[in-house]
Amino acid sequence: MNTVARIDSFISALSQAQLQPDAFNEYALGNPDNAIRRANLKLYLRAMQMRKPAALLLLEAPGYRGCRLTGVPVTSRRILLEGSEALGMFGREAGFRDVGDVGFERVHGEQSATIVWGTLAEMRALPLIWNAFPFHPHRAGNPLSNRKPRQAELALGADFTRQLLAMWAFEQVIAVGNVAHELLCKQGIACHKLRHPANGGKKDFVAGLRALLAVD
Repeated sequence: MNTVARIDSFISALSQAQLQPDAFNEYALGNPDNAIRRANLKLYLRAMQMRKPAALLLLEAPGYRGCRLTGVPVTSRRILLEGSEALGMFGREAGFRDVGDVGFERVHGEQSATIVWGTLAEMRALPLIWNAFPFHPHRAGNPLSNRKPRQAELALGADFTRQLLAMWAFEQVIAVGNVAHELLCKQGIACHKLRHPANGGKKDFVAGLRALLAVD
C-alpha cells in the first residue's frame, strides 16, 4: 500500500474510533463539520508526505480551541485559515476550510498552536505534529473545556501513533510534555523529551526544539 492509500486508511480508522461521552471524535462519520475536518487532516498529511518530515513532534491531545475545530493537530482556526507563509503551509488558498460548530463561533486562536507554529516558522523547520490521544477529551457536559486523557484513551492513541511511525521513517521522535513521553516510553519508542510550551514553558520548549533540530 502506498503512502497516499495509507493516509486514507489512517483517517478512515480515526473516523470509526468509539469513545466515551466525555471525549469528542472530530473525525467521526455523520457530521458535516467532521467531514471538513477529515478533509483538512488529509490535506495536512499529504502535504507532509511531500515534505518527507525527519521528525515527529508528539503532544498530548486536541484542545477545544485547536484541533477539535480544525482537524489538524495543534492548529487553531487562525493558523489554519491564514496559513504560514514561512513554511508554505495551510491557508484558504491551499484548500483548508473552516467549520461552523455551534457554540465555538468566538474561538479562533490557541496558545500552544501559536507558540508551536510561530517557533517552527522562525526555524523554517517542519516536523510532523501529532497527539498522543488524537481526539478531544473534555469535562463531562462541557465541550468548551479540556482534560487529561485517561490511560485507556492513551492506549487507543498508541495504536494510531504506531501507524504514523510505520508510515514515515523519522530520524527522531520528540515528546512534548509528560503525557506524550509516557506513551512513547510504554511503547518502547526511543524519544527526546521537551517541556510543553503552555503554562510558562515557552522558553524551555523553544530552546529545546532548536537544540534537537540543530537550528542556530
